[in-house]
Amino acid sequence: MTCYETLFVVKPTLTEEEIAQQISKVKDILEKEGAELLATQDMGMRKLAYTVAKNNRGYYTVFYYKAPGAFIQELERNLRNNEDLIKFLTVKYAKQREIAQFDKLVAAANKGAAQSAKAEEAAKEA
Repeated sequence: MTCYETLFVVKPTLTEEEIAQQISKVKDILEKEGAELLATQDMGMRKLAYTVAKNNRGYYTVFYYKAPGAFIQELERNLRNNEDLIKFLTVKYAKQREIAQFDKLVAAANKGAAQSAKAEEAAKEA
């Protein structure tokens, strides 16, 4: 299986629940097609470099996963048909140096997720 990174931007006009639903839809596609999800990085609401479909902002999310090559066409077809996504980009990591960088990105994303989970627990206790 090959290593991939998919970044997608959700419309800023959606509520938090709708954004979470869009993210879970993409996760479901990954799981249904047999991809191994290694890490998820929610980058939050950010300003776009340029206006896309009359939007200046968007909610960024990155998935790091391993999947067979034929899977990417199905994933991108689903992302293209989703009207609540503004943009998406898939990057393939194939060379040894690229895979080493991919592993670092996965480790950083998992570390960030663990820290945010700890912060949420501390907030709940307070």
